[in-house]
Order: sequence, then C-alpha cells, then structure tokens
Amino acid sequence: MDLADDLITDPYGAYATLRTSSPVHRIKGTDGQPAWIVTRYEDVRAGLADPRLSLDKKNALPGNYHGLRLPPALDANLLNMDPPDHTRIRRLVGKAFTPGRVQRLRAPVRAMADGLLDTLGQQGSADLMAAYAAPLPVSVICELLGVPQDRRGDFRGWAQVLLAPDPDRPEAGRQAIGAMLAFFVELIEHKRHSPQDDLLSGLIAAHDAEDGRLSEDELLSLAFLVLVAGFENTVQLIGNAVGALLRHPEQLAALRKDPTRIPAAVEEAARYEGPALLALRRFPTQDMVIGDVMVKAGETVLLSLSAANRDPDRFPDPDRLDVGRDTAGHLALGHGIHYCLGAPLARAETEIALRALLDRFPRLELDADTEDAAPWRRSLRARGLDRLTVRYQAGPSPFIRSGENVRG
Repeated sequence: MDLADDLITDPYGAYATLRTSSPVHRIKGTDGQPAWIVTRYEDVRAGLADPRLSLDKKNALPGNYHGLRLPPALDANLLNMDPPDHTRIRRLVGKAFTPGRVQRLRAPVRAMADGLLDTLGQQGSADLMAAYAAPLPVSVICELLGVPQDRRGDFRGWAQVLLAPDPDRPEAGRQAIGAMLAFFVELIEHKRHSPQDDLLSGLIAAHDAEDGRLSEDELLSLAFLVLVAGFENTVQLIGNAVGALLRHPEQLAALRKDPTRIPAAVEEAARYEGPALLALRRFPTQDMVIGDVMVKAGETVLLSLSAANRDPDRFPDPDRLDVGRDTAGHLALGHGIHYCLGAPLARAETEIALRALLDRFPRLELDADTEDAAPWRRSLRARGLDRLTVRYQAGPSPFIRSGENVRG
C-alpha cells in the first residue's frame, strides 16, 4: 500500500479496510522503506506495552523505515530509548508534569488563552489554528522551559516551521532545528549561571549532579523533545477538538448546555481525532507473532493509534463523535511505559482552551464563505488541521469568567 495516498487522504477508511482484511499489513513508509502496520485495538494496545518492541534504533535492520532523523545531539531522547535509560530520564523529566505542577499552571494557561482571544476581539472571523491553537501551547512550553520573553518570538517561529513544514522549502526545517539547537546551547549556559524555577534549570541541575544522571546530549535532546512533543500534540489536540465540535453542532450544543462535560469531550475528541495517527516506530528484539503474522527481529512495526481508537470491537459506532461516550482505554496518548509524559498538561491546556473559547464566543461556527475552512494536513505522522477558519460573535457566556476557578 502507498502511504502517500489512502493512509493520508482517507486514514480512517483505509484503516477500516486493513483492520477487516489484513490487520497486520506490509506497507511502504514515507521514505519508501518497508514496515508493518498494526490496526486492531487489542494488537495495538498489546504492542504498546510489549518490551520486545524496542524504540532503540540499534535494534533496527538496515533497509527498513526508521522514521524521523535528527542531528546526533538531539537523538539521545526518550523517543529512541528503552529501559533502563528510558526509566532514568523519564523519572527526571516527569517531575515537570506532576498533578500539582499542572494544577499550578492552569491559571497562567487561562490567562494566556484570554489574552489571545482578546486580540481576536470583534473581528468576526479568524483562523483559529494560527491565532489560537498554535500560539497557546508554545507560550505554555516557553513558560515551562523558562524561555526569556524577548526570545519567545523566535521560539514560536521555529516551532511553527517544524509544525507546518513547507514542501517547497525542505531546508527550512533543517535551518529551524539548527537555530533551535544553537539557542538551547546558549540558554542552557545562561541558566547554569542564573538558575530559576523552571524545567530546564531542574534538568541542568540533574546534569551537573555528581552522579552524572544526564549527559549533555540527553539534556539538549530533552529540551528539544519537550518543545516538539508538548507543542505539536497539544496544537493538534486543541484544533482537532474544536474542529470536530464545529462539524457536529449537536455535540457542541450538548457541551454548551452542560459545560461540565468539557473534560469528557476532550477525551472523546482525542479518541475520535487524536493528534497522532501512529505511535513511535518500534523494532522487535526477536522474531515474534503480532496478530497472526510473524514479524522478524529488526523489522519496523507501526502501531496505529487512530485505527485502534476507531475499532468497532472496542468502541461501538466508532466513527460517531459522542461527548457522552465512555472513552476509557483510548490510546490517543499511548499506553505502557511510553505513555505520553505530557498528557496531563495537554489535557489541561485543551480543556482550558475549549472552555475559554466557548466562554468568549457563544456563537461560533465554521466560515461558510471559505471554500475549505478546515483542511487536513497531508501527513502520515500527525493528524491536524492546516487551518480552522471560523466566524464568531462575542456575547454573554454561561461559563466562568477569567480569574475564577479554572479547574475544569
């Protein structure tokens, strides 16, 4: 199967066909190299927790799909690690995403969301991806990492290039990664001499500890990973959630009637239109059977989160958005030891972003005058919108006002 066609233009239809006819299927990756794609919920969930499926590229056979390639200084990250290194580093960075720290971030996130919506004001129309869904998470990541205010504009620009690469300018992504790497080297040196209460200062302290818990490359890679994973996934989750509700006005109406459903609506949006079509590529450390197919050691395995979340054997009527659905067990943010580290923060940001948006604009709809108001990006890796053009009218709201309780 050619991934550039069916799995990009109509992923859920293609996944449904594969799930029925060949749940573990041989395909070509985006670089033309072979891989196995797994589409049934039970197989995907089991694969996510199977220690025989390694993330370490040293276990990969040559000539198979390997996924994203980064400069060596950025490659020593959690996306390429197995235990015990994965366990050691995840324990260090996990301190940034504790429930208490995420709770303390809720008020600043709401203030950031309100500030962005202030700029939209009475315009009446906007691209919510560019004006809201993208700027909010990058502002939160800057706050988390301790990026100085006068450098956040550069930071947002580099992140945007990585989020929406221009196929006509492939060098732009490499330049953005290079600029960001140089920036992190500079920022780390600055925080060594002037530490603050932020994630990067904490990681530097771990790096500089006598027991050497973190190498220099691991430190750089972690800073980069927090940006890319924390930014991109949350941008897509916010955009996909808003887009799905606007395409299903009866669900939006139910949410407006009962705003206590917002956390459940975020979970359903994650199941229905999750930000990641596929989990990280994995490489079996031994020959193993997945489904009813023998996969050889070192071949590439792609576990389809989106296919699993639309599996009718796990979620009845899976192609229907239902904010009242029991979404327990959805795999949008992973499962097992590689479960998304920033999931609590991504959930909180999306809940707050959705609540603030509906609070400010009780009349919100897709822009009917735009030929394609919500086109999907052509990507195998991420499920997200290129833009989300809406019309809105400000007015009184049944929801909380800024400055009140924002626990959601």
